[in-house]
Amino acid sequence: MTQVPIPDKVDALEIRGLRKIYRHGVVALKGIDLTVQPGEFFALLGPNGAGKTTTIGILTSLVTKTDGSIRVFGVDHERKSAEARALMGVVPQEINFNLFERVADIVINQAGYYGVPRAIARPRCQKLLEGLDLWPYRDAMARTLSGGFKRRLMIARALIHEPRLLILDEPTAGVDVEMRHETWDFLRALNASGTTIILTTHYLEEAELLCGRLAIIHQGTIVAQGRKRDLLDLMNQQTYILDLFDPLEALPDLPIRNIRLLDPHQIEIVIDRNEDLNPIFEALASQHIRIQSLRNKSNRLEELFLHLTGGTHDAHA
Repeated sequence: MTQVPIPDKVDALEIRGLRKIYRHGVVALKGIDLTVQPGEFFALLGPNGAGKTTTIGILTSLVTKTDGSIRVFGVDHERKSAEARALMGVVPQEINFNLFERVADIVINQAGYYGVPRAIARPRCQKLLEGLDLWPYRDAMARTLSGGFKRRLMIARALIHEPRLLILDEPTAGVDVEMRHETWDFLRALNASGTTIILTTHYLEEAELLCGRLAIIHQGTIVAQGRKRDLLDLMNQQTYILDLFDPLEALPDLPIRNIRLLDPHQIEIVIDRNEDLNPIFEALASQHIRIQSLRNKSNRLEELFLHLTGGTHDAHA
């Protein structure tokens, strides 16, 4: 396939007024606008039924939009769909390759769909499999791989035609902690080399660690979009975890409203960002409650997510 020319100073992904109405009048997308800039590591987050899966389905041409426009590096997704798809690599949530095919063949054969000659695809495949620690398994049947390595194989397959934009739908779901961190390292390096990445994940820690900008979609509408640190600044509250020396049987009487006992040795408190902690410490001391340590709750993105989606904990789908 001929390389698609990319204009200067163009967005990696531009979505305008995207709507999707399914049969029986179910409205999945209510005219969303979304912009991803070249070189970004961007997160698209939202609870079940928010519209993430529909949006990705439209991008991959598996779902037909009702209205709106999409441009991928300036290429019209509707009028030049083959060119737009060639600029994208997609890692779906579900494993969808032939489990009875050799690992290397799965990657090399995928290159043929984009017109990449096998003479070029073979060294590309080796480089990708080596980067994802899959090279020792190149001749193995895909069904023999662990769940984590199957997901890595999906990433290698999506990258074989060297797309400018990689879309990852839950790339580390069900993957153990060590393999998840190794996959993050690979994706960071890929992004640093210039590949734009869009990530959907229900691990909010993953989005917080990897992504500089994000959008939160809820009930078919983008409710927040921008730089992660700017969106976190919208939160006018701080959450603290107090580790205690001695166990508690019930919540202490403290001069704050938002407090809960996580376990007998831990209290969680939520206060305004500029609120003084000293009255809380004094109240604890007056009740002979000793604090062993105090720390900020690590995942502020989770707090923002819950705030914007009305307390919906599941960011999946």
